Amino acid sequence: MTVSGSPAAPSPREVQRGVDVTARAGEVPALIGPDGAGKSTLLGALAPDLRAAEALAVTEVTGFAPRPFSALSGGERARAAFARVLAQRAPLLLLDEPTAALDLRHQELVLRVCRARAHAGDAVVVVLHDLGLAAAYARRVAILCAGRVAAEGPPAEVFTGELPSEVYRRPVEVFPHPRTGAVLVTPERGAVAAERDA
Repeated sequence: MTVSGSPAAPSPREVQRGVDVTARAGEVPALIGPDGAGKSTLLGALAPDLRAAEALAVTEVTGFAPRPFSALSGGERARAAFARVLAQRAPLLLLDEPTAALDLRHQELVLRVCRARAHAGDAVVVVLHDLGLAAAYARRVAILCAGRVAAEGPPAEVFTGELPSEVYRRPVEVFPHPRTGAVLVTPERGAVAAERDA
């Protein structure tokens, strides 16, 4: 990842006019100079750019940077907003339906990033409608119904019995993946579901 950065506006003493520093992955550049030369100021200006560039790259929106937000599609806007949240480097992420407007690839990408942030030590809470994604990516699931928590625990324990069907008032199938054994959750479709709805 390469990021070039110089402050948008020089300081009153214009210590950084025309300064452009590139930070590349895999190398260690050093900023040197006497006291008051602007080293720390430049570093402070470069750090947000590095965080933003990393967030843009991980969410695959780097190419959107030249485009106005209004010109982006719904899914592109959702990813750009997610990148902005990631760039803040907050230790707590509260994400309300972050996959709602996304295609299959980017639903998976967003939740992989969420899981990676959690593994790195951040707290991440997501609101999801897709039970399959919740089962695949959440370590714990809390099913809410009528303002209360109906069940909470690992997906394999929560997505059992008739509870999901009762909460959603729709037949739900829960079964192990034939190869990995992971929990799969999907609405019942076809004749069986039609009979239950009748």
